[in-house]
Amino acid sequence: MDISTQHTDAAASPGLPGPAAHKRAARGATRPGDRIFIGLTRGSGILLLVIMAAIAVFLTYRACLAISDDQGNFLTTFEWNTNLVPPSFGIAVLVYGTIVSSVVAMVIAVPVAVAIALFLTHYAPRRLSGPIAYVIDLLAAVPSIVYGLWGALVLVPHMDGLFGWLDRYLGWTGIFSWDGGAPRSMLTVGVLLAIMILPIITNVSREVFRQVPRMHEEAALALGATRWEVIRMSVLPFGRSGVISASMLGLGRALGETMAVATVLSPTFDIKASLLDPGGGTFAQNIASKFSEATEFGRDALIASGLVLFVITLLVNGAARLIIARRKEYSGANA
Repeated sequence: MDISTQHTDAAASPGLPGPAAHKRAARGATRPGDRIFIGLTRGSGILLLVIMAAIAVFLTYRACLAISDDQGNFLTTFEWNTNLVPPSFGIAVLVYGTIVSSVVAMVIAVPVAVAIALFLTHYAPRRLSGPIAYVIDLLAAVPSIVYGLWGALVLVPHMDGLFGWLDRYLGWTGIFSWDGGAPRSMLTVGVLLAIMILPIITNVSREVFRQVPRMHEEAALALGATRWEVIRMSVLPFGRSGVISASMLGLGRALGETMAVATVLSPTFDIKASLLDPGGGTFAQNIASKFSEATEFGRDALIASGLVLFVITLLVNGAARLIIARRKEYSGANA
């Protein structure tokens, strides 16, 4: 029997995988459990898209009902009077307050959170990093209303010294000028939001920094790099996309925070150049404070403002995805 006949008989024997079996595997033949799992995962993804689409349709429909009867410019009007005849309302103050307070929170929280994450992963001893990480996890679980009460009873009364210092040395800029009013301003809201989003950014950044390949750090140390040079050349580039993702999670909470902002801020429908002057407003705070006493039309107007917040959140997340996509060379999958 020649060699070709032996190969043919081996392929045709029932105990060995023949060409037909390999073809079925190549076509992706799956077991019933695999098909069920694939169907469930695909259905979950489709369900998520359906829910997002349903939310967008609902918000758009109710917003159109309110905006069609608005006698002011919805984007530029500096008032919110939905009970007037005819009604007049706009979101200019809400857009400004939401963006400014969130930017202030991110400017404060992100550097501090990244520094804490680096300390826990590369500087602190294990018996110290464990308790600190546990406390940070507890901070992430504190309800927002508790932060709001703490902000109103503790943070606001102790902001006078900071406001006075900023007015004395930076008041000439106009952004930090203070006339001595109550410190229930956008800067106070930004500080409170920074404290609230700090645990989220810290925890995610810490886990990202822990995934840095050990060989990268050891190679840098072998070349004579200092601890800071190892972090700058190996850790931060690798974790850059993860830190951006963590920051977007924190920004999402800052944009949509309700009760803490409503407790601390003195809402007024005007825009002030100084971050220290009381007043302003955000989308979430305005909805929370006016929804219970609003009429049917007033609720439609609040839903219209919620639609704008929904769009802003989508744009922020889309921008974050674009930034991360441009940094694929630093992702853990490509390390």
